Amino acid sequence: MRRGLAIFLIINALIILFLVRSVFTLLTLLVEDGSADAIHSAEIPPPNSPRIDDRPQLIPKIIHQTYVNDTVPERWREAQKSCVDLHEEYEYKLWTDAKSRELIATEYPWFLSTFDNYSQPIQRADAIRYFVLSHYGGIYIDLDDGCNRRLDPLLSYPAWVRRTDPTGISNDAMGSVPHHPFFTLVIESLIPYDRNWKLPYITVMYSTGPLFLSVVWQEYKRGRASSTIAGSSVLGGGSAGGWDGSEAGRVRVLMGDEYNKQPWAFFRWHGGSSWHGKDARLIFWMGKHWMLLTACGFLIAGVVGLGLWWLYGRVLLLGERRRKGGKGVPSIWAQRIPHWKTVSATAYELIDRHEV
Repeated sequence: MRRGLAIFLIINALIILFLVRSVFTLLTLLVEDGSADAIHSAEIPPPNSPRIDDRPQLIPKIIHQTYVNDTVPERWREAQKSCVDLHEEYEYKLWTDAKSRELIATEYPWFLSTFDNYSQPIQRADAIRYFVLSHYGGIYIDLDDGCNRRLDPLLSYPAWVRRTDPTGISNDAMGSVPHHPFFTLVIESLIPYDRNWKLPYITVMYSTGPLFLSVVWQEYKRGRASSTIAGSSVLGGGSAGGWDGSEAGRVRVLMGDEYNKQPWAFFRWHGGSSWHGKDARLIFWMGKHWMLLTACGFLIAGVVGLGLWWLYGRVLLLGERRRKGGKGVPSIWAQRIPHWKTVSATAYELIDRHEV
């Protein structure tokens, strides 16, 4: 019996370890606040400060945005205009669907099939922003994010993203030098993460959206090398590695105050997220009540574990019955209470658990 119990416990432990390992990166996001790499207010010169000119410019002066075609909807034109007007000397690139596909077909043909086969248009809009930052460098801004001040101070960091709630980072405002190792890892991870999770919202979030970017960010910080195709990097010249600890490879994080929560913040939000479907309501509710759902998950896991233990005991009893040919087998009550064994028709003896 002791051997059988040990095997049972080992199997269950392996199952638990496999499940924890599968979602380990997601679990780490629950305690990740981005503070270790935060861009602090004290290091950002105020608008029009002469200190801005003293800072090195690493990121090229390019603003990238995406839309279906060249006709941006009226509700976003004010936001678009605010960024263009504040940065007249910046190059401005609006990536339409046609231009996006042309770039992928010309520069990244290994990704064209995946790009064309995305089920949701927003997935292509997500993917292209990673490719243009990796290819050209610059700053990507969603059309619903207007500029509240010049972005020059953000050009001093090799790469930056912004913190989002309740956890992780978002992909609506990002900056990078060309071929930064983080964004190389991001674009190499798009194919391995291309899965259909049935609900459109989850599929988008975990294949190309902010949740995907947050997971890759966590893996990058842990030094994970990117997935490769056919044993070699899809980009040629070796797979992208994780962060090597250098300042050049560091990804800084723009926190909420610096993003859009203060008068001196860089951006102002103008409303958007039009691709969200009805399934997003469930996900938002789950995000607000994640502690309750976590507790329920542990409770369910405990109930399942007890059920497996009961089933294991029944299987052993049935095996014992077959071995003895039905003679000297415990009564039905003894089978239901496995810590007792029959001594006679009317008496029971309590035995040690380890002998069951």
